[in-house]
Amino acid sequence: MATTVLLPSINLVPFLADPTSEAAIAECKKAAEAIKTYSAFAVLDPRVSEAENSSFLDTLEDYFGQDDDVKRQDCRPEVHYQVGATPENTEEPRCGRDDDCLELVSKMTAEDKPYDFSQPDKKWRFFWRMGERPPKTEFPQLNAAPVIPAAIPDWTDRMNHWGNRMLDAVSVVSEMVAVGLGLPRDAFLSRTKYGPHLLAPTGSDLGKYNTVGDVLAGFHTDLNFLTIHGKSRFPGLHIWTPSGQKLLVKIPDGCLLVQAGKQMEWLTGGHVQAGYHEVVVVPQTLPAIERQRAAGRPLWRISSTLFFHMASDTILEPLEPFRNEENVKKYPAIATGTQVQVELGFISLAAKTEE
Repeated sequence: MATTVLLPSINLVPFLADPTSEAAIAECKKAAEAIKTYSAFAVLDPRVSEAENSSFLDTLEDYFGQDDDVKRQDCRPEVHYQVGATPENTEEPRCGRDDDCLELVSKMTAEDKPYDFSQPDKKWRFFWRMGERPPKTEFPQLNAAPVIPAAIPDWTDRMNHWGNRMLDAVSVVSEMVAVGLGLPRDAFLSRTKYGPHLLAPTGSDLGKYNTVGDVLAGFHTDLNFLTIHGKSRFPGLHIWTPSGQKLLVKIPDGCLLVQAGKQMEWLTGGHVQAGYHEVVVVPQTLPAIERQRAAGRPLWRISSTLFFHMASDTILEPLEPFRNEENVKKYPAIATGTQVQVELGFISLAAKTEE
């Protein structure tokens, strides 16, 4: 069984008050160390309330609780499901077709190995674009028009409200991590302008998948720069440290969770590793299901996730001081949009694009 860990918590308050203060710099260094050690950390942002997270979870429980045929009207496979709904059994964990990942798993101890990742994910997802659209881009499919479900009142306002809360929080986090790593404050944030940021809540039907060991999202890393979520109502997120230790995440009440994605790994030449993770029904999930049932709410596990991206037309390559001959070879310069399309091919949301 994975060790339960309370991740380091980064307080944004000092940085929001005065980014140059000793307290702010200390939090920046703490963030940089945590993301290197865990590929993840918790965030306390005073601008985001637990009530807002709860309201968003309620909205998405109501959405995913609809009949599948209703939700399928919101699917857009012609743009690789990059807006609207993605049905369960569509996304496939990349690891099953990635030799480096398979080798990594083969070297893990029995306690640290992930659950089976050979099957498509049992989760649904909804993609909602956030942030400004690029005035010109070579990657229009990654910047498609939104889908608005018919049955949920004020959908646009509700999605934008939570999405903007997440964007505001993760933008500050990106500055703090940059400072903590010894980079200019805007080293990351300046490259995210016009990025195809996605509010990407998932929904897993715990009325259907409620046996310990049921894999809702198989072992994978995220392809974007940083991923941020509110706290879920159901335990079950396993993360792996870069050293290969499997941990069951516990987030302090009122905090958000931030995880490093592949674009972060690329820009830091591997100094920060994209964090592997999975979502599984664990013993601690079962009492949470009963609490949800007693409350008369839909039995859906929601993640209130936002994927924070580098802009599609920017070049991904290791930044100084992470730029050396070895890192440039391992992380060659590539347009971010191309990197995204390659990754989407691996997870079966797009036709495979060869590097």
